[in-house]
Amino acid sequence: MKPSVLLLLLLLLGTSLELSAQKLPGLDKSPMDVSYYPHDFAHDRKFAPDKIGGADAVAVVRVIYSRPAKKEREVFGKLIPFGKIWRLGANEATEIKFYQDVTFGGKMVKAGTYALFAIPDQNEWTIVLNSELDHWGAYSYKENLDVLRVVVPVKSTTDVVENLAIAFEKADVKATTMRIAWDKTMVEIPVEWK
Repeated sequence: MKPSVLLLLLLLLGTSLELSAQKLPGLDKSPMDVSYYPHDFAHDRKFAPDKIGGADAVAVVRVIYSRPAKKEREVFGKLIPFGKIWRLGANEATEIKFYQDVTFGGKMVKAGTYALFAIPDQNEWTIVLNSELDHWGAYSYKENLDVLRVVVPVKSTTDVVENLAIAFEKADVKATTMRIAWDKTMVEIPVEWK
C-alpha cells in the first residue's frame, strides 16, 4: 500500500473516531422535570379517588420546572431569601399551563401558559402567575405583568425533601391540589375547574 493511501486511511479513521467520541452534555445539576394533572372526563359521574389518567385522560394543568437540591444547605431564609421573588426552581423560570379556565387558589385564571413564581416567607408564601415567559430565573421579572397572586400558608413536611418537588393530588372530581415541597417546607394551592 502506498504511504499516501495509508495516510489518507488513517486520517479518515481518525476523523470518524473523533466524530463518534464527541462529548454530549452531562446531567444538569438541577434537572428539569414536568408534572401533569390528568383528568378523566369519562369518570365524572363516578368519582373514584384512586382513578386518574387512563385512555380518556385530558390534562388540566402542567408545570415545567428545574429541581435544585438541598445539599445540606439551609434553604428557606438563607439560600432562598424570605420576602423576595423566586423563580420557584432553578435555571429558567418555572412555567405552568392551564388547558382550560380554572380557579387557582380560589381566583379565576384563563387557560394559557404563565411563568410561576413565589415569594416565600416564614409562615406564608405568595404564589404569582406572570404573563412574561421564556426568561432565565427571576432577573427580568416585572410585577406589572402579574396575572394573579394568591397567599397560601406554609406547612412542615415530616421528612426532608432533598430536591424541590411539584406534584398534584386528586382532591375531588374536578379539583386537584398542587403541592410544592422542598427541605421541610410545603405549600398547597387548590386548582378547580368546571
